[in-house]
Amino acid sequence: MRPAAPALERSAAEPPAATVPVVAASQSPDAVMAAAPAPDAGRAAPLDPSLAADPALQRAHAVLARVPLVDGHNDLPWTIREYKEAPGDVAAYDLRAATKGHTDLPRLRAGRVGAQFWSVYVPGDRPAGDMVRLQLEQIDVARRMIAQYPDDLALALTADEVEAAFKSGRVASLLGAEGGHTLANSLATLRAYHALGVRYLTLTHNVHTDWADCAVLPPRHDGLTAFGEEVVREMNRLGMLVDLSHVSPATMDDALRVSEAPVIFSHSSARAIADTARNVPDDILRRIPSNGGVVMVTFLPAYVSQAAGDAREARRKARAEAAKLADPAARAARLAEIDAQPQPRATLAQVADHVEHVRRVAGVDHVGLGGDFDGMSAVPVGLEDVSKYPHLLAELARRGWTDEELEKLAGRNLLRVLRAAEATAQRLQAARPPSLATCTPASEDKREP
Repeated sequence: MRPAAPALERSAAEPPAATVPVVAASQSPDAVMAAAPAPDAGRAAPLDPSLAADPALQRAHAVLARVPLVDGHNDLPWTIREYKEAPGDVAAYDLRAATKGHTDLPRLRAGRVGAQFWSVYVPGDRPAGDMVRLQLEQIDVARRMIAQYPDDLALALTADEVEAAFKSGRVASLLGAEGGHTLANSLATLRAYHALGVRYLTLTHNVHTDWADCAVLPPRHDGLTAFGEEVVREMNRLGMLVDLSHVSPATMDDALRVSEAPVIFSHSSARAIADTARNVPDDILRRIPSNGGVVMVTFLPAYVSQAAGDAREARRKARAEAAKLADPAARAARLAEIDAQPQPRATLAQVADHVEHVRRVAGVDHVGLGGDFDGMSAVPVGLEDVSKYPHLLAELARRGWTDEELEKLAGRNLLRVLRAAEATAQRLQAARPPSLATCTPASEDKREP
């Protein structure tokens, strides 16, 4: 079944969006943002008690008052779905108060988050026949969550709408689908998700699809198949960002070759610093400038700290061995022993190291932030929740970053990518109709049998 896509109307209770300043096409993104009024002072971020004594932190707050901090990935909709007291109930999981997770409205304000891609994640291990239903349910959770707080959150479908929400003092809320397995090999499904507000698709999660290889399994296709390339082309035509987090280097390579619009990595770090399959190799980083994309550095400890990543892998192997124990009591005791072992911690400074590495290899125009809050069980010291973004920018300020560079990292780079994707879509929609390509899995593998 392919559900009809409802119109993306705004609620009458939602405050009117501020008018976006009209600027000449020749003006730079800096000029566009300079023309913007400051966000609504009535909903200003709570004062950080350490602010008065820290000039770098003062600079970070000033930057984030001017430019929306756009984070590439937050798993709050899945946290709400899994909320034991009331699964999927966006009213019961009250964001106005302190939550048990990493995200709520007071901490979003304290962290000066200006725009958030909410992940509408669906695990890749669910039955194939349930994937589309589960994806629609997660889109519904996210949209109900946004609608629940019209004074604080605003659905955003374009770069202009992100800026309008920021100027009105609300967190611009975009949707990102994490894993092409929920397409069920259908470009019609892709178009339906876009119509419902999804603005990026991560081509894979931690499972291969019939048309793309993920990062963490032995290769099946050596990248994208012919249908996978058509998925990328149709995303370009729609104006949906191609997200290359979670995919294999070969899939990254193919997508960069095929895509006519800038790509993103919504939550990935640098493989040269933490050698894990989920991070981005330097040879790919060096190709990002010619594409125009952005690598949004993630905070997940195993992708930030080599020690944390090694310990996580050792723990995974130990748990797999323990699961083989025949005696239930012995198995439970061994698993409890493994889980009780202390794990290495990542730090804010290590996250800053990844940001600086991406800047050094790809350039300051191609780096952003994708925290992965509410999608990780451990957090870096100093980046415990969504309130801590200014502290990361302050660390970079101490390392010599200028305000202009911090603004690019915070949001200007991603807004540029959004606008480029929108322009590409306008051009391609005038040139070609929706793709009718189909996927025939038996013939999709590139590799010889």
